[in-house]
Amino acid sequence: MPRFYCPAPLAMGATLDLPAGPARHVQVLRMQPGQSITLFNGQGGEFEATIERMGRSDVAVTVASHDPVEREAARAVHIVLAMPANDRMDWLVEKAAELGVASIQPLVAERSVLRLNGERADKKRAHWFAVGVAACEQSGRNRVPEVHPVRSFADWVSTADAGLLLSLRPGSQPMLHAVPASGPIHFLSGPEGGLSPAEEDAAIARGYRPVTLANRVLRAETAPLAALAQLQF
Repeated sequence: MPRFYCPAPLAMGATLDLPAGPARHVQVLRMQPGQSITLFNGQGGEFEATIERMGRSDVAVTVASHDPVEREAARAVHIVLAMPANDRMDWLVEKAAELGVASIQPLVAERSVLRLNGERADKKRAHWFAVGVAACEQSGRNRVPEVHPVRSFADWVSTADAGLLLSLRPGSQPMLHAVPASGPIHFLSGPEGGLSPAEEDAAIARGYRPVTLANRVLRAETAPLAALAQLQF
């Protein structure tokens, strides 16, 4: 059954017009009145709904039932990420959402190729949220990961909580040996070329523990996904 994110109050028996995005998708799929779809609004569970009317640009549905099913990991994992360049960030957000990330904090670090601020950063943030929505629709998640506003590394680290730092520095522990016993997990990953030594030192001073994934050097868009997969499963 097709699944759509519908950021609106949903209640059994209610009839509502779908937002523009889901309505357009229903029309592209050439669905007809009487067919069923699944809706979720990020507040928990999912709803089965029946298409009541198809307009030229609008779709009306009636919410039939609610299933409280949750497909989230037992522990929330939050990525703090110095953004990789070009379309690699889109790919990373998509796969992180599929793997169950709870939130993504994009950063501009000393060695970052992608540098965003102002209106351009806001547009990218909205785009990445939409990428996460599509990944949740496809993967069966009912909660869309939050994408925080882009921040500079220096601004972020001044208020950072403790977490794990993906690092190649000597003495880094295997990541799974350093995971805290309970609570949410935060981990920090650098851009192409990695975080600078000064940035790593600043993160460690805020309580980040340097950890390693393996004896290979992974790309900037691969390392956080490998870490997320280990932490989720």
